[in-house]
Amino acid sequence: MPKANILYIEDNPDNRILVSRVLQAEGYAVTLANDGPSGLVAARQRRPDLVLMDINLPEVDGYAMTELFRATPGLNVIPIVALTANVMKGDRERSLAAGCNGYIQKPIDVDTLPTQIAEYLARTPSA
Repeated sequence: MPKANILYIEDNPDNRILVSRVLQAEGYAVTLANDGPSGLVAARQRRPDLVLMDINLPEVDGYAMTELFRATPGLNVIPIVALTANVMKGDRERSLAAGCNGYIQKPIDVDTLPTQIAEYLARTPSA
């Protein structure tokens, strides 16, 4: 049985592969989506325990997708962590203001990512 189900919404295939391999090696089940709308569909079908949201997505960016998740009954309580290359002053705050519960900057550190994910999951109250 996996530790938790993680949905990773990311348009870059290399990032999808790296993050999914790191998390699967730690016992997480990972669902991948390459854009926001398909991520929303996957979230409705799978009800993940956590969403990793890239901010620089095509068509609908991660900020707008986070706001959409927050406005969707049943998905509004799922923790969302921005996983992004947006690391300028104010980017973290903008992610949190959009509804993200946390922020991890790219490039990811493969040694600390599983711990970061575990910490975000531990902060989430049980349903």
